[in-house]
Amino acid sequence: MKWRSGAPAGLVSLAASAGLAFGGLAHAQDAGRNTGMSMPMAPSSTQPNPAPPKPAAPPPPESAMPGMTIDKMDMPGMTMGDQNRAMMPAALGSGSMMREASGTSWQPDATPMDGIMGRLGGWSTMVHGYISGIYDNQGGPRGGDKTFSESMLMVMAEHQAGPGRLTLRSMLSLEPLMGASGYPLLLQTGETANGVTPLIDRQHPHNLFMELAGVYSLPLGDKASAFVYAGYPGEPALGPPAFMHRVSGVDDPAAPITHHWLDSTHITFGVITTGFVYGPWKIEGSVFNGREPDQNRWGFDPLQLNSFSGRVSFNPTLNWSFQISDGYLKSPEQLEPGVDQHRATASAIYDLPFAGGNWQTTLAWGRNSLSPGPTLDAFLLESAVSWKRHTVFARAESAQKNELFQPPSPLAGRVFRVAAASLGYIYDIPIAKHLAIGLGAMGSLYDLPEAVKPAYGGRPTSYMTFVRFKTR
Repeated sequence: MKWRSGAPAGLVSLAASAGLAFGGLAHAQDAGRNTGMSMPMAPSSTQPNPAPPKPAAPPPPESAMPGMTIDKMDMPGMTMGDQNRAMMPAALGSGSMMREASGTSWQPDATPMDGIMGRLGGWSTMVHGYISGIYDNQGGPRGGDKTFSESMLMVMAEHQAGPGRLTLRSMLSLEPLMGASGYPLLLQTGETANGVTPLIDRQHPHNLFMELAGVYSLPLGDKASAFVYAGYPGEPALGPPAFMHRVSGVDDPAAPITHHWLDSTHITFGVITTGFVYGPWKIEGSVFNGREPDQNRWGFDPLQLNSFSGRVSFNPTLNWSFQISDGYLKSPEQLEPGVDQHRATASAIYDLPFAGGNWQTTLAWGRNSLSPGPTLDAFLLESAVSWKRHTVFARAESAQKNELFQPPSPLAGRVFRVAAASLGYIYDIPIAKHLAIGLGAMGSLYDLPEAVKPAYGGRPTSYMTFVRFKTR
């Protein structure tokens, strides 16, 4: 199944969700106020001696307050001023909105949520985003330096639709402005800048349209729901939440070198996912386009549904989220059309809110079995702790890579296990009610096999400094 177009349906989704969300900002509620709720005025009396007023009736039970549940009103890390955020129901129908991350993936229910909430008519809206200016200096003979910008704007709108709930989502980025070759990033591999040569030791930019998607969920009782998700582009049920949606990874300005083992399908031009949620469990399956985006980052790729995946997620407590997933990707790399990929992933995310802050850690494993080709494993451990205006973040990764060298190098095609570790800090300064500016820096070290060291100059070091504007 193939279709190439200007994606009118996707643009309708974008226009609808963006218009509703930005319109909703005009009606956004101040912290600590409950939207959509008002106290009825007692009728005036003509009696000269009115009877004393009766005690106020108790609030209606949870079942009488559609879209509101106790876990949404009293989440760890939330204050009374966060109640507006809790009023936005979960897009997948059952459970807390806090657990929902990129695509249909889950994170711990205790995860804090940034975003500007609002209402417009019967629609609940949210806007979230950031834009960063970054100076990047990657060491050694295969490194380089560049000044560039990363950005993301997410707009979401939800509305009751018949017996279920409809959610429209759009995610945009201006990263194509940095150029098709992206930015220097040692040991990174995957995709192409010109359709001829692969990107090596560089990270590709994200597309202008990162997600244009809709979700319809249908409740099946107090704890259960079924849902269907469709996106062009969107994200299939494969891997943990994308790195820019994980609290443990969002503050790091560099993409993980394990990206193409774990979450590279987060921009997929064509995906349909169906799933079932019961309490802390979610099981889902996707058909999607296995081909990664091409070098033309401003537009749309052909729509294909030639790959498939399945994922089981489990949130046993407020603090933990686990997932295992498996998928078949048809011809993911543009420059290797005859190579298919079988991907397996598993991950655990732990989130610990505390007074004035939050700490999240992610441990993930991914395996790419190439056909024809080798089987390659990758591991990621990342963590970020935030308190008051401070955030410290760290990441350690190890991956088996066979794309670091191209012919005529004698090392072309050989598999090498490489590793990288980074540590960074950012200081956020509120400059408006819903906006903060952050000043940060990050440094990286690498562990390389002996055969690879001469090409990289031994043990190179790298660093990035950045300024970030972020909604809050």
